[in-house]
Order: sequence, then structure tokens, then C-alpha cells
Amino acid sequence: MLCLQDNMDQKDEKPNCRSLVYVHNPHLDALKEDFLYHFSLGTGTHNLPEMFGDVKFVCVGGSPWRMKSFIEYISAELNLEDPSSDYPNICAGTDRYAMYKAGPVLSVSHGMGIPSIAIMLHELIKLLHYARCTDVTIIRIGTSGGIGLEPGTVVVTKQSVDATFLPRFEQVTLGETVVRNTDLDPSLAEELLRCSKELDQFQTVVGNTMCTLDFYEGQARLDGAFCSYTEKDKHDYLTKAKEAGVCNIEMESSVFAAMCNLSGLRAAVVCVTLLDRLKGDQLSSSHDVLHNYQLRPQVLVGYYIKKQLKAKSQRS
Repeated sequence: MLCLQDNMDQKDEKPNCRSLVYVHNPHLDALKEDFLYHFSLGTGTHNLPEMFGDVKFVCVGGSPWRMKSFIEYISAELNLEDPSSDYPNICAGTDRYAMYKAGPVLSVSHGMGIPSIAIMLHELIKLLHYARCTDVTIIRIGTSGGIGLEPGTVVVTKQSVDATFLPRFEQVTLGETVVRNTDLDPSLAEELLRCSKELDQFQTVVGNTMCTLDFYEGQARLDGAFCSYTEKDKHDYLTKAKEAGVCNIEMESSVFAAMCNLSGLRAAVVCVTLLDRLKGDQLSSSHDVLHNYQLRPQVLVGYYIKKQLKAKSQRS
């Protein structure tokens, strides 16, 4: 049985992305305090509005190292603090996720795959809600496998699709399948594309991203522990994906898009391609080249944030 997310009660209308971060859970009102277990933060133990109330941009990515690197980079770009200073992990009380903050920018790791990022997003959305943050933009930065693109190309996701190329995220709740929308903010995607053209440092495209449940068989790789298909099967499948508008493959975008839609967050996914999956499954580029590729999403997003803050400063 498919239960569409859009069938929520009309009285529970979501605010637009320029308002408070939305939560749809009446049970939260009955809690004396809410402990965000995987962040080791809570409404009864921390002053969340004081700590996070000024956040306007949230960047999330798989690894703690990458997200610390991003906060150091954006801090230097915005001249917020000494770039040589150390940034403490706000979530040091847990080993699940890492969180760093510099001015209005929050940087959070989410681990690998849909379950890991979904857990993080539940607590992040509640944190932003409790902190009474407004006008928040959230961007996932990461790596991916490209389809028919030169390695190093940055893909800004138009729409996240599943492994059958349909734009949906399925969540099983109480034994029923809930289907949620996976569109991402089109104007934000276009703004990021314009920023890339202004930077003129690397190729950037806007296209669909396929989100899978697995790195190996789920992405038609031939080099996993198990494989029941031929190289031709793999090539035919990836060719169909390309024909369906898929530019790259990763494992988090569908639930990210779905949950950001539900919470009214303006969202984007920006991933660099490390290889062309039509030409192989394993990385062949050198460590230095791959490191350079991985910096490209943070360079683009950092430029966008800097441009937005400059424009806001000129208006005020």
C-alpha cells in the first residue's frame, strides 16, 4: 500500500523556506526536554538558540575530516577567525557525527548511506527548530560516480531518483510504504551553476542523481564480493540511467531531498564525480588528483555562501 506524503492534513501546512525550520511531530510538545542522542546535545542541557540561532547555512558531508576541512576553508574565506586556529567538534560527546561552526555556517558529517544521514537529519532539523533558526539553506557536499562525465565534473542535483530512475524516496512506517518527493530547489541549483561559471575553475552541470542503497551491486559494480550480472548487463543499465537524465550516483540524496522538503529547508546536493562508471568501477587517479577533486564542491559552495553574505550586507 502506497501512502503519499502529500496526503498530510491541510492544517499542517509547511512554512516556506524563508521561515522557521518545520517539524511535523505533535509528540515533541509533550517532552519536558529533548536529548539529541547522536549529537550529545539537548534542550535541557544546552542553550540551543544561543549556540545555533544565527545559523543561515548548513553544509553536510560524509566524513568528519571533510566537514572540518570545510569549516576551516569557509572561515578563512569569510575572514571570520584565524584560519590556523583549531575548531572544536561540538559533538565531541559522541562518536557518531562531527559538527563544527564558524559564524552563520554549520558543518556536519553524516556518515555513509541513507540510514546514517536520515538519523543525522532528524536531529539536525530538530536542532535548527529548537534554535529558532530562520532562512536556512542546507547543502550536501560529497563525492559520486559519474555517468558519461569527465572525472572531476561537479554535479548539482536537479532531482534525486531511485535505482529504477523514479523521483521518489520510500520510507516504511508502521508496515506501510510512504512515498516522498525528492525534488530540490531549482533556483538554488541555478544559483550554484552561475557561481561555478563565475569561478571558471571546473566543469559543473545540473542533472539528476541516482541514490542507491548499496555501493556495489546497487550501483552495478563488477568488483564486489558478489555479482550475478555480466559487464554488458552493467553497461546497458548505466546507459539507461544516462538516457533517463542521471548524471551521477551516490547514496544519500533521496532521503536528504525528502526530509528537507518536509522541513521547509532550501536545499541542494553538490557532488564531484571521481570516475566515469561507463569506463570502470575502480579509482585510477592519483591521491593528489582525487584530493583536488574532493575540494571542488567546497570551493563552489564556499563561493556561493560568500556571495550571499556579501549581497545581504549590501542590502542592510
